[in-house]
This record gives sequence, structure tokens and C-alpha cells, in this order.
Amino acid sequence: MVGGTYLMVELNFDRRRPERILDLTRVAELAGWDREGDELVIGAGVTHARLVTDMRGLAPGLAIAARTVGSPQIRNRGTIGGNIATSSPAGDALPPLVAAGARVEMASASGSRSVPMSEFCTGPKRNVMAPDELITAVRVPVAQGPQQFAKVGPRNAMVIAVCSLSVHLDAVEQTVRTAIGSAAPTIVRATEAEEFIQGVLEERGAWERPGPLPASAVARFGELVAAAARPIDDVRGSAGYRRHALAVLGLLVGSLPPVYASRSRRARGTEPCSSTASSSLAADTAARSSRRRCGARATTAR
Repeated sequence: MVGGTYLMVELNFDRRRPERILDLTRVAELAGWDREGDELVIGAGVTHARLVTDMRGLAPGLAIAARTVGSPQIRNRGTIGGNIATSSPAGDALPPLVAAGARVEMASASGSRSVPMSEFCTGPKRNVMAPDELITAVRVPVAQGPQQFAKVGPRNAMVIAVCSLSVHLDAVEQTVRTAIGSAAPTIVRATEAEEFIQGVLEERGAWERPGPLPASAVARFGELVAAAARPIDDVRGSAGYRRHALAVLGLLVGSLPPVYASRSRRARGTEPCSSTASSSLAADTAARSSRRRCGARATTAR
């Protein structure tokens, strides 16, 4: 245990009573991060607060998601490894990690292995970890273009996502990757939406010559994002509500690529590309749209 923000809830509600708890807070190797070429190696014990400050220009989607986690107390205590290991489809760090193509590194007395984040979770709070394995780090590709994350909930803080969406653009490879949270048993990709908006960007030359995308194309992107979800009805929202909210989030992030495309030259160089400059616009747009059309708030970092 490092942060204990999930475990303490389980203990308080008497859902789990482990015979032993191993304190890992003094294992320095888990608490740091490093850059190896085009990858970030983030220790499992790195807190959400550090992700907000340290990943802002290197993995902005992850930094934005980390800022929406709980309260300042939770962000200062909770860790990326705990978010991954809990494997909740509502985990805020999971969609940007899946969209980025991250890999989870695990170790045990018998050896170590690496698993793609997209294959790590097998169901709600279930994953591929063996009983004797420990998450040591997560490898995240350095951003090669703008990234965005937004989630819908009944308020702007201290909220479990009703649904969430992360969208990453790679201006070097000229590709788009998405990941949907809290709307299926695991994090899911909206591959049809990716292919559609990627085709629109290519057709209009928007990677090199930024310009507004047609409203019909943005709306279609939102529809395809919603169609990729497999939501359920629960106490936080109905399946229909989640699909509609995802369409709204799709409208939000689907309108951002032409704004960001002008940064592709910087993304092709050594300087990482950050999406934080338009976060206020994204937050304002999402909040207005979700209150008007969904009755909830969409949250991004400001």
C-alpha cells in the first residue's frame, strides 16, 4: 500500500479484511519518474498531484485527468498505481492511459512482465494481475500532439465520473486515439469515431492548415463516440443518459483538433505539445452543454 485511498474505503465499509498490509511508501523506486527516449516511466507510487505538475507538458491528457481526481487531499495521497490496480472503469487516469497506448509494468518473485493498458482490465475492478504481482511502473509515450480529457458528473469536484472521454492527437503520425471511461465494464476505444474524424482532418488538410471543422462532422464524431459505449443503469446515471453525455463530450473535444493542428510543427520537434491553453474554453463549453442538454457538469482542468 502507498496511498491507501481505495483500500481505506474498503476497510471502513468492512468489505475487505486483509491479514497483512505491506507499506510501500518508503520504496523510492516507486515514487519517481523518468524519461527514456520517447517514453515516460512513471513509478506506481507517483501521486496524482505530481502528475498534475510534472506531466503537464509531457502527457497533458494524464495531467488533466489527474487534476479532476477527488480533493487536494486525495490527489496528494492517491497514486497512479492505485488507480490502475483498482481497475474501476470510472478511474480517471485510465482513459488517458489507454488513449496514449501506455503499458503497465508488473513484478513478482518469479520475474517481471509488461501488459498494454488496453488489456490490463478484464472487468469492473478486475485485472490480469496475479496474486503475488505488484505494479512497479507505467510506461507512457511522450505526447506528440494535443491531448484532452473531460468527464461528466453532478458537480465540478469530488465526483465519480458518470462518463468520461479522453482524446489524443498524434501530429507526427497524424492519428487520433480515443478512450471512454465509466460507460462499459472496462475502458473502451471509439475506433469508428477515431477513423471518421481522422479522415475529416486528412481530407481538409487540417493537420497543417488549421480551420474549423464542419458542425455536421463534429456532431457525427460525438454520435460515434456515444455508439461505442456499453453503459448500464446505476445510481449515478442511466445508460441513455451516459450515451447522451458522451455525445456532448464528443462535441466538445471534436471541435478542438483544428485549433490544435497549428501546433503540429512543434509536435514534430523536440518540444512536447500541451493542450492546457484551451482548457478554459473546453471547460466552459462542456459545462454549458452538459447543463443545458444533460443536466450535469462536464469537468476539465482549468
